[in-house]
Amino acid sequence: MAWLPNLLTCSRIFLTPVIIWAILAGRCDLALPVSMVAGFTDAADGYAARRLGSGTRLGAWLDPIADKLLLTSLYISFAIVDLVPDWLVWLVVGRDVLILAMAAAGLMLTAIRDFPPSIWGKLSTVIQIVASVVLLAACAGFDLAKSLVPLGILLVTVLTAWSGIHYIWRGLVMFRAAREIV
Repeated sequence: MAWLPNLLTCSRIFLTPVIIWAILAGRCDLALPVSMVAGFTDAADGYAARRLGSGTRLGAWLDPIADKLLLTSLYISFAIVDLVPDWLVWLVVGRDVLILAMAAAGLMLTAIRDFPPSIWGKLSTVIQIVASVVLLAACAGFDLAKSLVPLGILLVTVLTAWSGIHYIWRGLVMFRAAREIV
């Protein structure tokens, strides 16, 4: 069963094109349950890795890649079909590009080899996933979800921006500490 966490993570990667196709085809009724399954795999892979004691370096790399692929694809698709404003996509994608650039700079320019997610980054990811489900439910015609869309957009905006600021601060602290060691 040591392979289960990585299988769950890979399933999220393989579900992403199905979700995107459904959104672009106007089939939010299909994208919604598939997205919920993908969101479940996000929670389940980490739980399974801890429970089974089978966390791997591959899994530590695959999980954030799967998250970023799914969320970036979702938010770009949402903007294409006018479910969210374009600026929100720039914020979500921009924060992820910033994180990747900082991790790459740490790898290339310092001895930093580990750039773990922060609590704010994890919370931002969870809110982005929940907001995605709300957006898809609203698109599928659920009235309660329609009333929650503005709150979802607000929470995604605030937490994504805050986590981006926090990652910048944390990265600067790590880079400064790495320079002092050298």
